[in-house]
Amino acid sequence: MIDRRSVLLLRVVLPLATGAVLAQVCYPLLRGSARNVLTAAAVLLFAAASLAHAGVTRGARTAVAVLAVFGVGGLLVEGVGTASGVPFGRHAYTGSLGPSVLVVPLVVPLVVPLVVPLAWVMMGWPAYLVGGRLATSTPGRLAVAAWALASWDLFLDPQMVSAGHWRWSDPSPALPGVPGVPVANYAGWLAAAAVLMVGLHAAAGRAAAGPSTRDGVMYALYLWTYLSSVLAHAVFFRLPAAALYGGLGMGAVAVPLAVTLSRRAPAPRPAGTP
Repeated sequence: MIDRRSVLLLRVVLPLATGAVLAQVCYPLLRGSARNVLTAAAVLLFAAASLAHAGVTRGARTAVAVLAVFGVGGLLVEGVGTASGVPFGRHAYTGSLGPSVLVVPLVVPLVVPLVVPLAWVMMGWPAYLVGGRLATSTPGRLAVAAWALASWDLFLDPQMVSAGHWRWSDPSPALPGVPGVPVANYAGWLAAAAVLMVGLHAAAGRAAAGPSTRDGVMYALYLWTYLSSVLAHAVFFRLPAAALYGGLGMGAVAVPLAVTLSRRAPAPRPAGTP
Protein backbone atom coordinates (compact mmCIF):
# COMPACT_ATOMS: atom_id res chain seq x y z
CA MET A 1 0.00 0.00 0.00
CA ILE A 2 1.40 3.42 -0.98
CA ASP A 3 1.23 6.01 1.79
CA ARG A 4 0.00 9.58 1.35
CA ARG A 5 3.49 11.10 1.21
CA SER A 6 4.56 8.76 -1.56
CA VAL A 7 1.43 9.64 -3.53
CA LEU A 8 2.17 13.36 -3.16
CA LEU A 9 5.74 12.81 -4.27
CA LEU A 10 4.52 11.06 -7.42
CA ARG A 11 1.62 13.40 -8.20
CA VAL A 12 3.04 16.78 -7.15
CA VAL A 13 6.79 16.86 -6.64
CA LEU A 14 7.82 14.62 -9.52
CA PRO A 15 5.75 16.48 -12.18
CA LEU A 16 7.15 19.83 -11.00
CA ALA A 17 10.70 18.47 -11.08
CA THR A 18 10.13 16.99 -14.52
CA GLY A 19 8.77 20.30 -15.79
CA ALA A 20 11.84 22.12 -14.48
CA VAL A 21 14.16 19.69 -16.25
CA LEU A 22 12.25 19.95 -19.53
CA ALA A 23 12.36 23.75 -19.36
CA GLN A 24 16.12 23.64 -18.82
CA VAL A 25 16.54 21.23 -21.73
CA CYS A 26 14.71 23.68 -24.01
CA TYR A 27 16.64 26.72 -22.76
CA PRO A 28 19.60 26.53 -25.19
CA LEU A 29 17.20 26.15 -28.11
CA LEU A 30 15.53 29.55 -27.63
CA ARG A 31 16.69 33.14 -28.01
CA GLY A 32 15.62 36.60 -26.90
CA SER A 33 12.43 37.18 -24.92
CA ALA A 34 11.31 33.56 -25.31
CA ARG A 35 14.46 32.41 -23.53
CA ASN A 36 13.90 34.97 -20.78
CA VAL A 37 10.36 33.68 -20.22
CA LEU A 38 11.62 30.11 -20.13
CA THR A 39 14.30 31.10 -17.60
CA ALA A 40 11.63 32.36 -15.22
CA ALA A 41 9.46 29.29 -15.82
CA ALA A 42 12.32 26.88 -15.11
CA VAL A 43 13.17 28.64 -11.86
CA LEU A 44 9.52 28.78 -10.78
CA LEU A 45 8.99 25.06 -11.46
CA PHE A 46 12.21 24.07 -9.70
CA ALA A 47 11.45 26.30 -6.69
CA ALA A 48 7.92 24.87 -6.49
CA ALA A 49 9.35 21.34 -6.58
CA SER A 50 11.75 22.16 -3.74
CA LEU A 51 9.04 23.72 -1.58
CA ALA A 52 6.61 20.89 -2.30
CA HIS A 53 9.25 18.30 -1.44
CA ALA A 54 10.12 20.06 1.80
CA GLY A 55 6.45 20.13 2.79
CA VAL A 56 5.70 16.55 1.78
CA THR A 57 8.75 14.96 3.39
CA ARG A 58 9.40 17.24 6.39
CA GLY A 59 6.10 19.02 7.03
CA ALA A 60 4.64 22.49 6.59
CA ARG A 61 7.03 24.04 9.11
CA THR A 62 10.02 23.09 7.00
CA ALA A 63 8.44 24.33 3.76
CA VAL A 64 7.67 27.69 5.39
CA ALA A 65 11.23 27.83 6.77
CA VAL A 66 12.70 27.18 3.31
CA LEU A 67 10.56 29.91 1.77
CA ALA A 68 11.33 32.37 4.55
CA VAL A 69 15.07 31.73 4.79
CA PHE A 70 15.93 31.37 1.12
CA GLY A 71 13.10 33.41 -0.36
CA VAL A 72 12.92 36.37 1.98
CA GLY A 73 16.52 36.00 3.13
CA GLY A 74 17.78 35.70 -0.43
CA LEU A 75 15.75 38.75 -1.43
CA LEU A 76 17.27 40.84 1.37
CA VAL A 77 20.77 39.63 0.58
CA GLU A 78 20.32 40.56 -3.07
CA GLY A 79 18.78 43.91 -2.18
CA VAL A 80 21.54 44.88 0.20
CA GLY A 81 24.13 43.59 -2.24
CA THR A 82 22.74 45.74 -5.04
CA ALA A 83 22.74 48.85 -2.84
CA SER A 84 26.07 48.45 -1.08
CA GLY A 85 28.12 46.03 -3.13
CA VAL A 86 28.34 43.71 -0.10
CA PRO A 87 28.79 40.76 -0.28
CA PHE A 88 28.80 40.24 -4.07
CA GLY A 89 30.35 43.41 -5.40
CA ARG A 90 28.42 46.32 -6.87
CA HIS A 91 26.15 45.07 -9.63
CA ALA A 92 22.87 45.97 -11.31
CA TYR A 93 20.02 44.07 -12.97
CA THR A 94 19.16 44.97 -16.54
CA GLY A 95 15.40 44.41 -16.31
CA SER A 96 15.31 41.37 -18.59
CA LEU A 97 14.11 38.84 -16.01
CA GLY A 98 10.48 39.84 -15.71
CA PRO A 99 8.54 41.15 -12.68
CA SER A 100 10.55 42.61 -9.82
CA VAL A 101 10.09 43.04 -6.08
CA LEU A 102 10.61 46.34 -4.29
CA VAL A 103 13.08 46.02 -1.41
CA VAL A 104 13.77 48.83 1.03
CA PRO A 105 16.88 48.06 3.07
CA LEU A 106 18.32 51.04 4.90
CA VAL A 107 15.52 53.21 3.49
CA VAL A 108 16.98 52.89 -0.02
CA PRO A 109 14.40 51.64 -2.55
CA LEU A 110 15.73 48.77 -4.62
CA VAL A 111 14.22 46.53 -7.24
CA VAL A 112 15.16 42.84 -7.42
CA PRO A 113 13.70 40.50 -10.06
CA LEU A 114 11.28 38.05 -8.45
CA VAL A 115 13.04 35.15 -10.12
CA VAL A 116 16.25 35.87 -8.17
CA PRO A 117 15.05 34.97 -4.64
CA LEU A 118 13.19 32.01 -6.17
CA ALA A 119 16.54 30.80 -7.48
CA TRP A 120 17.84 30.77 -3.91
CA VAL A 121 14.80 28.70 -2.93
CA MET A 122 15.15 26.25 -5.81
CA MET A 123 18.77 25.31 -5.06
CA GLY A 124 18.89 26.06 -1.34
CA TRP A 125 16.75 23.08 -0.31
CA PRO A 126 18.51 20.45 -2.47
CA ALA A 127 21.88 21.78 -1.29
CA TYR A 128 20.76 21.49 2.34
CA LEU A 129 19.72 17.88 1.76
CA VAL A 130 23.03 17.10 0.06
CA GLY A 131 24.82 18.35 3.17
CA GLY A 132 22.74 16.00 5.29
CA ARG A 133 23.55 13.11 2.99
CA LEU A 134 27.31 13.62 2.89
CA ALA A 135 28.06 14.63 6.49
CA THR A 136 26.96 13.44 9.91
CA SER A 137 27.79 16.25 12.33
CA THR A 138 25.79 19.47 12.31
CA PRO A 139 28.81 21.70 11.49
CA GLY A 140 29.81 19.30 8.72
CA ARG A 141 26.32 19.24 7.23
CA LEU A 142 26.07 23.00 7.21
CA ALA A 143 29.54 23.43 5.71
CA VAL A 144 28.86 20.93 2.91
CA ALA A 145 25.43 22.44 2.27
CA ALA A 146 26.87 25.95 2.03
CA TRP A 147 29.48 24.78 -0.47
CA ALA A 148 26.88 22.78 -2.40
CA LEU A 149 24.86 25.97 -2.89
CA ALA A 150 27.67 28.49 -3.38
CA SER A 151 29.60 26.39 -5.89
CA TRP A 152 26.56 26.43 -8.19
CA ASP A 153 27.26 30.13 -8.71
CA LEU A 154 30.42 29.20 -10.61
CA PHE A 155 27.95 28.28 -13.36
CA LEU A 156 25.15 30.75 -12.66
CA ASP A 157 26.78 34.15 -12.73
CA PRO A 158 28.91 33.63 -15.85
CA GLN A 159 25.79 32.39 -17.65
CA MET A 160 23.59 35.26 -16.50
CA VAL A 161 26.20 37.92 -17.28
CA SER A 162 26.74 36.43 -20.72
CA ALA A 163 22.96 36.47 -21.27
CA GLY A 164 22.83 40.15 -20.24
CA HIS A 165 20.62 39.78 -17.16
CA TRP A 166 22.98 41.64 -14.80
CA ARG A 167 26.45 43.15 -14.77
CA TRP A 168 29.12 44.38 -12.36
CA SER A 169 30.41 47.93 -12.39
CA ASP A 170 33.94 46.65 -11.71
CA PRO A 171 34.31 42.91 -12.39
CA SER A 172 37.99 42.72 -11.52
CA PRO A 173 39.88 40.78 -10.41
CA ALA A 174 38.10 37.92 -12.17
CA LEU A 175 38.85 34.28 -12.78
CA PRO A 176 40.79 33.67 -16.01
CA GLY A 177 38.34 33.09 -18.83
CA VAL A 178 35.38 34.59 -16.93
CA PRO A 179 36.07 38.33 -17.12
CA GLY A 180 32.58 39.58 -16.30
CA VAL A 181 32.34 38.24 -12.73
CA PRO A 182 34.61 39.39 -9.88
CA VAL A 183 36.26 36.75 -7.69
CA ALA A 184 34.85 38.50 -4.60
CA ASN A 185 31.35 37.57 -5.77
CA TYR A 186 32.03 33.88 -5.25
CA ALA A 187 33.33 34.50 -1.74
CA GLY A 188 30.20 36.54 -1.07
CA TRP A 189 28.04 33.65 -2.24
CA LEU A 190 29.80 31.27 0.13
CA ALA A 191 29.35 33.65 3.06
CA ALA A 192 25.67 34.24 2.26
CA ALA A 193 25.04 30.51 1.73
CA ALA A 194 26.62 29.69 5.08
CA VAL A 195 24.44 32.23 6.91
CA LEU A 196 21.27 31.02 5.17
CA MET A 197 22.04 27.36 5.89
CA VAL A 198 22.48 28.13 9.58
CA GLY A 199 19.20 30.05 9.44
CA LEU A 200 17.36 27.14 7.86
CA HIS A 201 18.78 24.70 10.37
CA ALA A 202 17.56 26.89 13.22
CA ALA A 203 14.14 27.54 11.67
CA ALA A 204 13.32 24.04 10.43
CA GLY A 205 14.48 22.11 13.48
CA ARG A 206 15.83 18.58 13.81
CA ALA A 207 13.11 17.06 11.62
CA ALA A 208 14.69 18.50 8.48
CA ALA A 209 18.32 17.78 9.31
CA GLY A 210 18.78 14.11 8.47
CA PRO A 211 18.41 12.28 5.14
CA SER A 212 15.19 10.56 4.15
CA THR A 213 14.43 7.70 1.78
CA ARG A 214 12.16 10.15 -0.07
CA ASP A 215 14.96 12.60 -0.94
CA GLY A 216 15.90 10.93 -4.23
CA VAL A 217 14.14 13.45 -6.47
CA MET A 218 16.06 16.34 -4.90
CA TYR A 219 19.37 14.52 -5.23
CA ALA A 220 18.49 13.85 -8.87
CA LEU A 221 17.75 17.53 -9.48
CA TYR A 222 21.03 18.54 -7.89
CA LEU A 223 23.02 16.08 -10.01
CA TRP A 224 21.07 17.07 -13.11
CA THR A 225 21.88 20.72 -12.47
CA TYR A 226 25.55 19.85 -12.17
CA LEU A 227 25.85 17.64 -15.25
CA SER A 228 23.64 19.78 -17.48
CA SER A 229 25.51 22.93 -16.44
CA VAL A 230 28.88 21.44 -17.35
CA LEU A 231 27.54 20.39 -20.76
CA ALA A 232 25.65 23.60 -21.47
CA HIS A 233 28.53 25.92 -20.54
CA ALA A 234 31.08 23.88 -22.48
CA VAL A 235 28.99 23.39 -25.63
CA PHE A 236 25.95 25.67 -25.91
CA PHE A 237 26.96 28.82 -24.02
CA ARG A 238 30.59 28.80 -25.18
CA LEU A 239 31.85 29.40 -21.65
CA PRO A 240 34.47 26.65 -21.31
CA ALA A 241 36.26 28.28 -18.40
CA ALA A 242 33.01 28.46 -16.40
CA ALA A 243 32.36 24.81 -17.29
CA LEU A 244 35.78 23.94 -15.85
CA TYR A 245 35.50 25.98 -12.66
CA GLY A 246 31.94 24.87 -12.01
CA GLY A 247 32.77 21.29 -12.88
CA LEU A 248 35.51 21.26 -10.27
CA GLY A 249 33.81 23.37 -7.61
CA MET A 250 30.31 21.90 -7.68
CA GLY A 251 31.80 18.53 -8.55
CA ALA A 252 33.49 18.47 -5.15
CA VAL A 253 29.99 17.81 -3.79
CA ALA A 254 28.15 16.30 -6.76
CA VAL A 255 30.67 13.52 -7.39
CA PRO A 256 30.72 12.25 -3.78
CA LEU A 257 26.91 12.46 -3.78
CA ALA A 258 26.71 10.32 -6.91
CA VAL A 259 29.13 7.81 -5.38
CA THR A 260 27.13 7.49 -2.16
CA LEU A 261 23.89 7.06 -4.09
CA SER A 262 25.44 4.34 -6.25
CA ARG A 263 26.29 2.22 -3.25
CA ARG A 264 23.65 -0.30 -2.31
CA ALA A 265 22.75 -0.66 1.32
CA PRO A 266 23.84 -4.06 2.69
CA ALA A 267 21.06 -6.63 2.81
CA PRO A 268 19.74 -7.26 6.34
CA ARG A 269 21.01 -10.44 7.98
CA PRO A 270 18.58 -13.06 9.26
CA ALA A 271 17.89 -12.97 12.98
CA GLY A 272 20.51 -14.87 14.93
CA THR A 273 23.20 -14.59 12.23
CA PRO A 274 26.57 -13.58 13.75
